[in-house]
Amino acid sequence: MGESNLRVIIVDDEALARQVLREHLTTLGGVEIIAECANGFEAVKQISELQPDLILLDVQMPKLDGFEVLELVGRSVPVVFCTAYDEFAVRAFEVHAVDYLLKPFSEERVGQAIERAKERLGQASDQPHDEAPPPVMPSGDKLRAEVKRDSGPVERVLIRDGSRVHVLPVGEIDFVQAQDDYVCFHVSGKEFLKEQPLAEVEATLDPARFVRVHRSYLLNVDRLARVEPLTKDSRIAILKDGRRLPLSRAGYQRLNALL
Repeated sequence: MGESNLRVIIVDDEALARQVLREHLTTLGGVEIIAECANGFEAVKQISELQPDLILLDVQMPKLDGFEVLELVGRSVPVVFCTAYDEFAVRAFEVHAVDYLLKPFSEERVGQAIERAKERLGQASDQPHDEAPPPVMPSGDKLRAEVKRDSGPVERVLIRDGSRVHVLPVGEIDFVQAQDDYVCFHVSGKEFLKEQPLAEVEATLDPARFVRVHRSYLLNVDRLARVEPLTKDSRIAILKDGRRLPLSRAGYQRLNALL
């Protein structure tokens, strides 16, 4: 890191919380606050454009919560969670967040978090140039899957397009298709690409609603019109809009079990 200031973005929907963090950071020194964001959409835009060294991120926010912000900005920026709730603390450390500040927090506690962030960044910068530094944290999608595992399936899917965010209600998704390192969400004739394994998508969706009908396809069963034989030993799913999806043998069995 050297002697340069740590470039920080504060994300919290409460003005008072942002003010407290700002005052603590100003007193501590060695930190440059390059943006303050009052909601998750603004945070995604600022993080994408400004590429901070560290995000001080609230978990509970309207529109987009902290984990949804991470889902969209990815793995490259260290994060310190700042929240009034301790229910996500264990999971946050499991996915290698730098620190977890429980409100109300003291200047000393904020200082400890900043020092941990500097150590983390210093360790990354000490890596030989021909070696990629270890990721600060797993992808936001993996983190999101970890958090949602015990709290039920997601009701919306978030897709980043530059600094824009598309919010797809799960009920509007027709099917999801694996495409190399990406998945393609098919919604009413439109396609939305996201860099994520199909298995991770499957883990976040309601298994009573979405079924893996093929290694490359997840189908919303509400869109199914019928199943037809394709050859002697294979079948195909016909959707209500006429689109056709391949059915593997295991996929057909899963679909039958669900229906």
